Amino acid sequence: MQLQVMNSPFNQEQAELLNRLLPTLTDSQKVWLSGYLAATQSGSASVPAAPEAPVAGAVAQANVKPVSKDVTILYGSQTGNAQSLAEKSGKTLEERGYKVTVSSMSDFKPNNLKKVENLLIVVSTHGEGDPPDNALSFHEFLHGKRAPKLDDLRFSVLSLGDSSYEFFCQTGKEFDQRLEDLGGTRLYPRIDCDLDFDEPAAEWIEGVYAGLSEVQSASVESASAVAAAPAVESAYSRTNPFKAEVLENLNLNGRGSNKETRHVELSLEGSGLTYEPGDSLGVYPENDPELVELVLETTKWDGNQTVTVNKEEITLKEALSKKLEITVLTKPLIEKAAQLSSNEELKALVVPEKVNELKSYIDGRDLIDLLRDFGPWNVSAQDFVAILRKMPSRLYSISSSLAANPEEVHLTIGAVRYETHGRKRNGVASILTAERLQPGDTLPVYVQNNQNFKLPENPDTPIIMVGPGTGVAPFRSFMQEREEIGAEGKSWMFFGDQHFVTDFLYQTEWQKWLKDGVLTKMDVAFSRDTEDKVYVQHRMKEHSKELFEWLEQGAVVYICGDEKHMAHDVHQTLIDIIEKEGGLSREKAESYLADMQQTKRYQRDVY
Repeated sequence: MQLQVMNSPFNQEQAELLNRLLPTLTDSQKVWLSGYLAATQSGSASVPAAPEAPVAGAVAQANVKPVSKDVTILYGSQTGNAQSLAEKSGKTLEERGYKVTVSSMSDFKPNNLKKVENLLIVVSTHGEGDPPDNALSFHEFLHGKRAPKLDDLRFSVLSLGDSSYEFFCQTGKEFDQRLEDLGGTRLYPRIDCDLDFDEPAAEWIEGVYAGLSEVQSASVESASAVAAAPAVESAYSRTNPFKAEVLENLNLNGRGSNKETRHVELSLEGSGLTYEPGDSLGVYPENDPELVELVLETTKWDGNQTVTVNKEEITLKEALSKKLEITVLTKPLIEKAAQLSSNEELKALVVPEKVNELKSYIDGRDLIDLLRDFGPWNVSAQDFVAILRKMPSRLYSISSSLAANPEEVHLTIGAVRYETHGRKRNGVASILTAERLQPGDTLPVYVQNNQNFKLPENPDTPIIMVGPGTGVAPFRSFMQEREEIGAEGKSWMFFGDQHFVTDFLYQTEWQKWLKDGVLTKMDVAFSRDTEDKVYVQHRMKEHSKELFEWLEQGAVVYICGDEKHMAHDVHQTLIDIIEKEGGLSREKAESYLADMQQTKRYQRDVY
């Protein structure tokens, strides 16, 4: 078909050029060109890359029905990271012309999955490879017999994890594989994020957008989706922390205690940062100066030499002190170190057959162990720091109410000290707090919202709180908030620690709340004060009849603290109580608690 000048807006020269070009174009090139012209007509400055070959399944005719621009983003989140990334991704796609629904997996009706064409999963991995609490039911459904065939589904998975754990990003990997097994097609390959997730998450959403654009290439409408500027974030965030001044730093434990628990008060004045009870504060600590000196001494590197870390030129000493993680070994780090080293033992440790030996070596060791065990290291400091991961932030449950403490935030931090492999070890942030942080110093912080651990909207709702040790932190914020708003609902606190005399954290505050009626009931368990160790779950069983009555009255149960032991034992105790007092079978008791979790009447902040 020849373009006639008299029937077109083109001059003779333009018509001749088009007549030479058009017969040489493939179908996919013609589709791309039509989309590009539509985009430029609408004012877009964003030009999609021309496909090298037709996309699988792409339609060649311009009159084919457009692919849906509806996108569903489901998140599974324990601390709030996955939720915030899901919401951020949703805003990005909305700005580019997509209709986006963002939902917690626990709020999504699994039967609607069959109706979804574009699905994005953002999920963290919890504990030993487990899904977060609000992902459990959806994960179970998808991996069960009732899961539907999803031949029309396009999907992508963003997985969050910590590479120092054996089952790194396991939940995301399971979702990704299962969606493929059910017939889904990937919009973009799964990305597994370590603790430093900002850059890979940004790469993922751009890849997803490109994937969505490709499958819509047959639609003029889709080609005109314009890349808008990203939403403006608040001044201070995870990537731009606020330097909060330390107002107070006290040891909550009495003289002679086996523990050291710091109460830290920080000023948020001028930051604009706000938070709600149940949220966490992210803290960027500094490594122990003694440990940094040990690294320099072991490697013989000059601490004053300049290295580049994340495109920033700083001294090696500053990089090791403030920018890089040196207290934890991970499998990826060992593998990269083996590539830099000529040590045959180290190279042998990373072969697939030695996975158990590698796991055993990593456990409880740090960078000093690696440097000493497999030295000397005939590499430059720059090459070595390039394999270290960025210093991750530490999340702490906030132990104050903003309403009760304007422009302040309080933390409750237990000092971590232990010995392993012949050396004394310290927690990075906790020992910074315990030994080196003074009033007047500053600490880089940001607020981590956690919608999975929140007070009931109705202040008349009864609440039951279980928080031994530093797990008391969010419940102090709960009580301060309920006192401020004059909440009428009943409240019951279960607290435990080692000794009554030295380890009753915030004792005078709890007693005052009891006296004033802000707190209805409190039961305590001090494990080292009796011949037989007594824990919070024992106190719960002692009051099983009344506790079940509270559940029947609609009480919300909160647990904060150690997941592997305390939270597991409390979970089983709740099932025991429901089974006994409700006269239910074990299966129905488990279902009762699962329903509570589904309706947000059972919430956990565990670590």
